[in-house]
Amino acid sequence: MKKLVIIGIAVLFIGLFLIILSFLSDSENSKFAVGGIIGFIPFGLANDKNLLWFVFGMSFLVFLSWLMLYWVR
Repeated sequence: MKKLVIIGIAVLFIGLFLIILSFLSDSENSKFAVGGIIGFIPFGLANDKNLLWFVFGMSFLVFLSWLMLYWVR
């Protein structure tokens, strides 16, 4: 369990680093997407249709992995 916490924190910091790096690049054609799960409903916000579908897919995969881990326990 400690390894999962360490991996989660590392992924969080990598994501924050990438967000800061994208802001510093001064690109006017940047795209963003945010997604997550509330209860059993995946959601996403994006300014590009393809990126939105990617976020929905990733949120759904996270939800399925959570279900599998719940049932195994």
